[in-house]
Amino acid sequence: MCVSLQEADGDDKLGFPGEAEGDIEGDSKADTPDVPPSTDNTPQCLNKALEGLSSRYFLICVNYFFYGETVADYFALLHREEPLQFLVRYHRFISFALYLAGFCMFVLSLVKKQYRLQFYMFAWTHVTLLIVVTQSHLVIQNLFEGMIWFILPISTVICNDIMAYLFGFFFGRTPLIKLSPKKTWEGFIGGFFATVVFSFLFAYLLSQYQYFVCPVEYNSETNRFTVECDPSNLFVMQEYTLPTAVQNVIRWKTVNLYPFQIHSIALSSFASLIGPFGGFFASGFKRAFKIKDFADTIPGHGGIMDRFDCQYLMATFVHVYIASFIRGPNPSKVLQQLLVLQPEQQLGIFNTLRNHLQEKGVLPPAVAEAQ
Repeated sequence: MCVSLQEADGDDKLGFPGEAEGDIEGDSKADTPDVPPSTDNTPQCLNKALEGLSSRYFLICVNYFFYGETVADYFALLHREEPLQFLVRYHRFISFALYLAGFCMFVLSLVKKQYRLQFYMFAWTHVTLLIVVTQSHLVIQNLFEGMIWFILPISTVICNDIMAYLFGFFFGRTPLIKLSPKKTWEGFIGGFFATVVFSFLFAYLLSQYQYFVCPVEYNSETNRFTVECDPSNLFVMQEYTLPTAVQNVIRWKTVNLYPFQIHSIALSSFASLIGPFGGFFASGFKRAFKIKDFADTIPGHGGIMDRFDCQYLMATFVHVYIASFIRGPNPSKVLQQLLVLQPEQQLGIFNTLRNHLQEKGVLPPAVAEAQ
């Protein structure tokens, strides 16, 4: 998505503008490693070398680890079912054991004179899992926090892509980076300011609707996901006092905003300043291996990674941002740990919590006396 508009003519070529094919810097037989051709067909020599071991096994392990934790966090049913408690409690150990099994299978499958190709495929599998599967999992996590944490970030990336192209097209004069000759400083800076304004206004619009701001929760009674809640303070209109310097300019002393609009500035700033580097990285990677696209999943547009190279980086930032500045301790995880304790340990925690609530005056006196 990030490189398509601004590099419609530049990045579709395998070399830089003005260079003939094969004249890319460092492009020589001495510098170019032996790698399989950029097609979906596995080289014949690897069919025997990797016989009995598939990269899909590692894909299964990673998906089991990530999505198993998501299911354990959001589905309370697992904590009440005795047979499933074992899987919840030892989930990470089981995941690691599965990975070790695949690792040992790989070592046992090593074939003389094919070591280099086998380790190449092993490394390629892990890089793919790290870049695609891991970050795809973070997208799902963001969705559970509320649709707004998914819609706004992807919209800012798209907006920055379009606005940077427009500013670069009409005002671009100064090249930004050699990897993307079509990109300019004028487009980069103009896209930044336009994206911040768009994000601020779009955040105001989305914050008014419960469907977008409520976290996704699983209702075990109805066996359905729900998005109904009392909006958190992030999505409740508040009054802010403007700095004196700003008051003198616009003649306003206060302004009413949703707190999320302030956070939207941080999200849009990342999408504009750091997000494009995901596209630069993908562009450099493709040039290093002399391929036009990562795949041909989308006709005329390449693969999923060609369209979402910046989106994955953005999703990772949103996940880290929520964990660092928005979300506090997860009550469901605390409850999960309490439920696996011994009865006497649970009773000790109950008494400690009761005494703490009594001291703070939260627990009503009648309830305190009844205990």
